[in-house]
Amino acid sequence: MINIVLLEPEIPANTGNIGRTCAATGAQLHLIEPLGFSLDEKHLRRAGMDYWKQLDVKIYKSYEDFLLKNPGAKVYYATTKSKTVYTQASFEPDCYIMFGKESAGIPEEILVDHEDTCIRIPMIGDMRSLNLSNSAAIILYEALRQNDFEGMRREGELHRLRWSSVE
Repeated sequence: MINIVLLEPEIPANTGNIGRTCAATGAQLHLIEPLGFSLDEKHLRRAGMDYWKQLDVKIYKSYEDFLLKNPGAKVYYATTKSKTVYTQASFEPDCYIMFGKESAGIPEEILVDHEDTCIRIPMIGDMRSLNLSNSAAIILYEALRQNDFEGMRREGELHRLRWSSVE
């Protein structure tokens, strides 16, 4: 199971959207306090919709608490400061992908010790960053692709009509 870690998230709608993506993919969501909102906030629930109750969420008091409770975890740190593009990483099936808070990202004090597992999403020009929930979805789906979408449904069906068979 791939793990998504949010370090001190600030915007409930982003966390709700990421929670919905985690529920749809079987990823586990890890939240590191302090949170910029309450977990019962309506914006969080609205973004996660009814998927929130299907989600496996773990909450930690601090980054140190996260490390203590997940010894040996292979963590990829998503940051605009990295030299490595996320598609260059080889994501293990049980890896952790960490994202920082919307206003500041992951602190450099953490990044500097993990240069080899820092990854970035390419952007043009002077764009500061992408939306947190979009970034999480982009990198999570690359990790899932690299692991052959294990355990995920790969085919869809029409509700009212049927696909024509092409031979």
